[in-house]
Amino acid sequence: MFWRNPSAAFFSFLLPLIFVVIFGAVFSGNDKDRDIVLPGIAGMNIMSTTFTALAMNLTFLREQGVLKRMRGTPLSSSAYLGGVVANAVVNATVQVAIVVIAGRALFGLPWPSNWLELMIFLLVGVAAFAALGIAFSHLIPNFDAAPAYVNVVFLPMIVIGGVFFDPAHSTAVLSDIARVLPISHLVAGLRGAMVNGSGLGHHLGDLVVLALWGAVGLYFAARGFSWEQKRD
Repeated sequence: MFWRNPSAAFFSFLLPLIFVVIFGAVFSGNDKDRDIVLPGIAGMNIMSTTFTALAMNLTFLREQGVLKRMRGTPLSSSAYLGGVVANAVVNATVQVAIVVIAGRALFGLPWPSNWLELMIFLLVGVAAFAALGIAFSHLIPNFDAAPAYVNVVFLPMIVIGGVFFDPAHSTAVLSDIARVLPISHLVAGLRGAMVNGSGLGHHLGDLVVLALWGAVGLYFAARGFSWEQKRD
């Protein structure tokens, strides 16, 4: 369904490129800030294409009765939901690749210094935020309310979680809050892979926290999933 809507697909992949161009140009003379923001954009794109997209899309499909009708077909539930999640995984991977390639082509940024760390944090981050997105869709009563429900989580998280700045340099309160949020640990891992080259061993704590968030999301995603409409 996603790929049958070329306009939606085009603008989904155009958005990370726009962010890279804007912030890359703004910080063209400041390598330190640029190196903070570009991995942050990659992390934000992962959250957007998994948590945000799945929470809103599953709410829409549930409330329109699509999930109920799909369950009545010979297609297995696991195959259908696996396809929905796999589409989000592909989108997130492509968007991170766009950030890396555009940063290299437009601003001469080096290639990621640790590809293994980048791939591990990409996969764990996608899995964690996909599970959290499915779990969060259970709380949304109808599709009209979906944008408000999703944005009240998404927007504060990317602002506080270190997408556009290093939380360690903020106030103690914001820094403490950021340490709890999964996006801050995802961005820290991506920043280590794309910029610092510090290696996976320096970010094992971030990986563990991110995986724990994913486990919590998976538990509630499976426990509260409903194929039926919540409201008429």
